[in-house]
Amino acid sequence: MVPLRKYYYTDLLRIGVPIMLGQLSTIVMGLADTLMVGHYGTNELAAAGFVNNIVALLIVGGMGFSYGITPVVGSLLGEGRVHDIAAGLKNGLFACLGVGLLLMLLAGLLYVFLPGLGQPVELLPLMRPYLLVLMLSLLPQMVFNAYKQFSDGVQDTAMPMWIMLLSNVLNILGNWLLIFGHLGFPEMGLFGAGISTLVSRVVQLVLMAGVFHLTRRYEPYRQDFPRASVTMKGQKELHRLGWPVALQLGMEAASFSFSAIYVGWLGATALAAHQVMIVIGQLFFMLYYGMSAAVAVQVSYYRGADEPEQMQKVAVAGLHLCWMIAFVLSVPLMLMRDEVGLLFTPSGDVASLVALLTVPFLLYQVGDALQCTYANALRGMARVKPMIWIAFVAYIVISLPLGYIFGFICGWGLVGVWMAFPFGLTSAGLLYYKEFRR
Repeated sequence: MVPLRKYYYTDLLRIGVPIMLGQLSTIVMGLADTLMVGHYGTNELAAAGFVNNIVALLIVGGMGFSYGITPVVGSLLGEGRVHDIAAGLKNGLFACLGVGLLLMLLAGLLYVFLPGLGQPVELLPLMRPYLLVLMLSLLPQMVFNAYKQFSDGVQDTAMPMWIMLLSNVLNILGNWLLIFGHLGFPEMGLFGAGISTLVSRVVQLVLMAGVFHLTRRYEPYRQDFPRASVTMKGQKELHRLGWPVALQLGMEAASFSFSAIYVGWLGATALAAHQVMIVIGQLFFMLYYGMSAAVAVQVSYYRGADEPEQMQKVAVAGLHLCWMIAFVLSVPLMLMRDEVGLLFTPSGDVASLVALLTVPFLLYQVGDALQCTYANALRGMARVKPMIWIAFVAYIVISLPLGYIFGFICGWGLVGVWMAFPFGLTSAGLLYYKEFRR
């Protein structure tokens, strides 16, 4: 076997660090909402927690669908077919537009059936308008995803990063103005956080589209864009690659999002603590996924260049980097577990529950890094169909039932619900690894 060399790591870091920072900015948007809403009121924090967990399921699923664009573009780049990349983007934009409309429809159905999900009655007046405005933000987010995945596929990961960072600055400013009513703006509370999120997502789409269509940065690809066609073949290829990844990520997100329904049965305090840990968990996950997305970019490139041995080495190097990230983040979290909750809310009860949840949270980090790396390696190989049954077994068959068993039948409460996640994520990681090695 060829030993791992320095350039495997340096190439992954070159591509992956901007993706990580861009992914981190997405989580900073949720983190800013949670921090600022949490200091506005505990009920608002609990309401945001439930809605954000459910909407995150739709966003992650949509993001997963858009990931099908990356192996298409990356493989074309590896084959040297630069003039065909514009067609890949145009087909991606059309497909993501349709999926965005579908996500809005699903969010609308959730809005209608929200009262029947058994959540605290006093939170419904806060949940419903917040959910409505987040529903409107799904379409611009999906179209932006298409541009971003094209950019990642051509290994230009820096531009989307800067745009996403700018979008987050805008979101934080909007939160400050609209949640609390500063500088003459109306005090809108949780609804103001939703408005800020919507505006920032529209702005990031406008900026990304403007960079592609109006600047010289993407001129080698833009010059073929007017002549490129949306074809049935192109749509079939994207849907073939996109839906398995969407389902895989969607089922993973469902193991967390549907657990919010369990947690809601335990009351507003448990729901608030759950939301705090979800935001921290998304931070860890997005960093792993940002680095492992670089694995998908490199694997797809080497697939186009027909270099399978390089694909194997890239995956191993990516796993090493993800485990390093897990270690660097886990140590300070463990040491500061008693103080973390107080960053989000002044409630001592919520902070105490957050400290208890740190143990099951840290238990699943090795498995989470493993499943992120090899799921993306499979995506880069365009070998995505096995990811569906693996995700179903790990997250639906294993994780969700165990959450109910540990939380309610064993009587472990909120900690029990979270103890299911190490089993689901580690199972997924081992199965993805086995499939990739095949």
